[in-house]
Amino acid sequence: MKASVAIQVLPHVGSDEEVIRIVDEVIAYIKSTGLNYYVGPSETSIEGDYDELMEIVKNCQYIAIKAGAPSVSAYVKISYAPDGGVLTIDKKVTKHHQ
Repeated sequence: MKASVAIQVLPHVGSDEEVIRIVDEVIAYIKSTGLNYYVGPSETSIEGDYDELMEIVKNCQYIAIKAGAPSVSAYVKISYAPDGGVLTIDKKVTKHHQ
C-alpha cells in the first residue's frame, strides 16, 4: 500500500442528527469505493492509491453538499510513500480491538 488518509467531514448544519445523517452518507460513499476503510469516532481512515484517495477526499465534500449541507469543512491527514510501506489500518488498531 502506498497511501492512507484519515478524513473528518464536518457539515455545517443546525443539529447533531443532521450531522450524523450527512456523515453517514459520506461513509456510505467511502464504503462504495471498495477500498479498505475504518470508521472511528472522529474520522474515517482509508487505504489505497494516492490519486484515488485524493479523488475520494474531494468527493466527500460533494457528497455532504448533495446530502443537504450548505457548507462543509474537512480535516484530512495523509500518509504517502511512493515506494510503498505505509502502515496499514490493521497494524495500527487491531491489537486495540481484540
